[in-house]
Amino acid sequence: MIPRGVQVFVALEPIDMRFSFDRLSGLAREQVGYDARSGALFVFFGRRRDALKILFFDGSGMCQFYKRLDQGTFRLPEAVEGAHHVEIDDATLETLLDGVEVESGPPVRGRASRVH
Repeated sequence: MIPRGVQVFVALEPIDMRFSFDRLSGLAREQVGYDARSGALFVFFGRRRDALKILFFDGSGMCQFYKRLDQGTFRLPEAVEGAHHVEIDDATLETLLDGVEVESGPPVRGRASRVH
């Protein structure tokens, strides 16, 4: 799913998950220092860390991937104190998205499990 060798930047400051292409592109520039059309993947977490967005350019336009966990939270990668972002490799991102690096959290009320 994720191209091998692609740069992956994880923003450490939580975002408003309503942000879309333009705001996320601006955050990629401000927090990471790269243009959103650079070919890198930019990962953003919501305040509760139960959802993430990935912004990337596929060569013809901007794309977003959104994932929300039914329970638990995503664990942020370790970073140097005061850092605004951290770079991870594609294998670490795959692991994160597969749920292996998910720390358990209290059950969220009001969200019923759904099977599709």
